[in-house]
Amino acid sequence: MTHAPPAVSGLLSRALADARSARVPRTVPYLPERAFPWGGPGLHPAGAGGGGGVDLNRVLRLSLAAPRNSGGRLRPVASAGALHPVRAHLLVGPGCSLPPGRYAYDPRAHRAHSRGRAPADAPPGAVVVLTVTAARTVAHYGHRAWPLLLLDAGHAAAAVALAAAPGDVRVSLDVDGEELSAAAGLPRAAEWKRRTEPELPLAAVWLPSVRGPIPSTAPLTAWTALPSTADPLPQPDTGNNAPPRELAAARHLLTYLAAGTEPTWHPAARPTSVTDETLRTRRSAPPSDLAHPPAPDLLARVLATAEGARPDGPAWVAAAGGDAPGLLTTAGLLASGDARPTLAHWAAGQRWIGTAGVVLVAHGCPADAPPSLIRGSHLAAGYAAGVAQAHATALGLRSRPIGSWLQADLGAALGDAPGHDWVVHGLALAGPADPPLPAPPPLPGKEERP
Repeated sequence: MTHAPPAVSGLLSRALADARSARVPRTVPYLPERAFPWGGPGLHPAGAGGGGGVDLNRVLRLSLAAPRNSGGRLRPVASAGALHPVRAHLLVGPGCSLPPGRYAYDPRAHRAHSRGRAPADAPPGAVVVLTVTAARTVAHYGHRAWPLLLLDAGHAAAAVALAAAPGDVRVSLDVDGEELSAAAGLPRAAEWKRRTEPELPLAAVWLPSVRGPIPSTAPLTAWTALPSTADPLPQPDTGNNAPPRELAAARHLLTYLAAGTEPTWHPAARPTSVTDETLRTRRSAPPSDLAHPPAPDLLARVLATAEGARPDGPAWVAAAGGDAPGLLTTAGLLASGDARPTLAHWAAGQRWIGTAGVVLVAHGCPADAPPSLIRGSHLAAGYAAGVAQAHATALGLRSRPIGSWLQADLGAALGDAPGHDWVVHGLALAGPADPPLPAPPPLPGKEERP
């Protein structure tokens, strides 16, 4: 990758420091969700694609579809509620439940809207391109929004990969944004401004429809040469109520961070205990349900999953309280003492974290990190948290992601040099509460009456 110009690099480091600072975002009126911006025929993902190995109906139903009776949530985790910013575009080749072509996926209606044909040499299977829209998140979180958008895209990538596994699933969190945009047939920046809010591509999940070795041809090559044939529907006044300067800055930063070179496609695994029913029923627990510590063996399993989900991502540590408080890693004890009250202060003052059963935190991403590391750390942290949360659900544990972290310099708190080891993401875990004790037996000598 080419080095960033000093002005751009300085802007990025200042934006990262600002997002991690205690500065409170401006309060603005709530920004309502806009209508789905893509037209075209809406097909059920079960479709009639001639059979094949990729059941897009199942994958999308278990990952991105809005759950029934969800109260408006688009995914059943806390970081993807009413402000959910992620959209999906499907690049469908042969061997899928939908006919080959480009599609935009509507999670509320669970329909794939046709956006044009597929190239003649489209690889078998499907690529799910994940984009984010920034306006609603910026309206709510201001200058803190852009790292949260990266985390949420990582969660979405994990959701798709878990739903598609087991199988030869591949995930890329470093694919070039312009390549993704061209493959998905998305408008150029100037064309977005004339129509609706820009969608910024950040990640992709590749679902081959054939077993065996992954083909040497990159999954996006054939798609990038295909011109766009369907544009989003015009929606004027896009971004109203979001702070214009902060919205423009967030879009600029995410576009710049998405610049990459040759993508890496990592294999995706699903923990063996995670089933389709797990993915259907996983939910983020309310803070009041997260105070009971999980069993040590279950905690160790979830921590190992978080650590191993993305070996190229940040490290993970678990903050535990109780009789032996400390920071735990998969290799052993990192530090003694109860870190949860400090984490509660760092997590934008969410006091419930101080009494949570256990808090898993992803950490790394120095203050002077290059763009590729900033992007990769946040996407990979969201991805790992999504996989770990599914595993926790399968083990009977409650959980809740924690996205906002302010002045959370973990390295400095542990005595290392400041600015080199920051908390990036978190996941609170708790076991089921102890069952109530049975009532004592009645005293002898008296007859009990109702």
